[in-house]
Amino acid sequence: MTDHTATAAHAFNDTLSVIASVEPRIADAIRSELADQRVSLKLIASENYASLATLLTMGNWLSDKYAEGTIGHRFYAGCQHVDAVEAVAAEHARELFGAEYAYAQPHSGIDANLVAYWAILNARVESPALSRLGARTVNDLTEADWEALRAEFNTQRVMGMSLDVGGHLTHGFRPNISGKMFHQRSYGTDPTTELIDYDKLLADAKEFKPLILVAGYSAYPRRVNFARMREIADAVGAVLFVDMAHFAGLVAGKVFTGEEDPVPYADIVATTTHKSLRGPRGGLVLATKEFAEFVDKGCPMVLGGPLSHMMAAKAVALAEARTRPFRTYAQAVADNAQSLAEGLLKRGVRLVTGGTDNHLVLFDTTTFGLTGRQAESALLDAGVVTNRNSIPNDPNGAWYTSGVRIGTPALTSRGFGAAEFDEVADLIVGVLSSTLPVTASNGQPGKAKYTLADGVASRTKARAAELLDKFPLYPGLELT
Repeated sequence: MTDHTATAAHAFNDTLSVIASVEPRIADAIRSELADQRVSLKLIASENYASLATLLTMGNWLSDKYAEGTIGHRFYAGCQHVDAVEAVAAEHARELFGAEYAYAQPHSGIDANLVAYWAILNARVESPALSRLGARTVNDLTEADWEALRAEFNTQRVMGMSLDVGGHLTHGFRPNISGKMFHQRSYGTDPTTELIDYDKLLADAKEFKPLILVAGYSAYPRRVNFARMREIADAVGAVLFVDMAHFAGLVAGKVFTGEEDPVPYADIVATTTHKSLRGPRGGLVLATKEFAEFVDKGCPMVLGGPLSHMMAAKAVALAEARTRPFRTYAQAVADNAQSLAEGLLKRGVRLVTGGTDNHLVLFDTTTFGLTGRQAESALLDAGVVTNRNSIPNDPNGAWYTSGVRIGTPALTSRGFGAAEFDEVADLIVGVLSSTLPVTASNGQPGKAKYTLADGVASRTKARAAELLDKFPLYPGLELT
């Protein structure tokens, strides 16, 4: 138990007591969430456990302040303390990632990506248009000029990784706003290796000529060569935008360095502050000096009032990420992913790309004759929390899927190592080998229903409990 755990326990218990005096059901839900997380094998690659200091920072009266605008230039009075908080968060982000500029206001990863997209549009489309027309701002344009500018916005192109090979919704997926804002084309992976084919990507980019080349992923279990991505962007005159939401912790922890670190190569980088970075839920944008003034207009361009209490929590988490223990943690995340992958492979599971060299593993559930949804649900019955995910050329689509994505950040935070992750692999295979799909009423193979053999769920939970008891979540923090 750390010196601060007893103090934190008092703080959380007192807080829950106050909440319960107003709405006890909410206090009960909060207590139950911690209880569930303590007894579950959390393998969702985008989840983690924030520190007690980070969690406590979120609940304070900074939440009560409106602060639209930027540091020192707010649209509301009395924002001097918000200025101090945002400045500290931006300072830690710049120093941690080696960025020229950092913007801590985005409420989420999607917000951060939208800020990045619109900053690029404003820098590369609006600003040149205003200069060409002799106008200082869009307010100086005639209605005809403004319509022409809007038309020019709507002809821009973006090129990002396809959703089914590991990209994210915000990388140009048609139902997402990113796929509606731009003319979009996705790039895939080599059908044999399931790895990015940089030569084909270059050829496709030369044909499509995007304004923005998006690099980064949500479910691609390999590292990206950002030097190659920079070369491709330069070859077609594109802005290189990197979404590192999933692997930001590996960049911060210096697991990804050199050509695998996106910050020296990208024009703009966006990320979440949770996931592998182990902070509060929120977003962050890093940029070169060329784009800094445009990113800085995220409010009112895309965002409303910043969540000042969340920026404070980001500052605390980013300060933690600048320490040597965080580097040790980040390396353990990557090492444990290797152990998890090896554990699945030796038990006959097919992994997309054949393995991993980051924090996540994506496996093919058809190995077990199951859809991703059936596998996800059966594992949840046994206390193993995962999420279904598409795999390349997925025959079951994005809802039922044919894969499950798992990651090591959360359980690594609890202290799991190679031996424990090999045991986790054994539990996963044991559950899915004991799961059978149920035929639908029309006689066709069902995509959602399944049966799990009797006793498997309880035995798996018992084995998981033995593992989890060795590595308690927030040890010493007892809720009353």
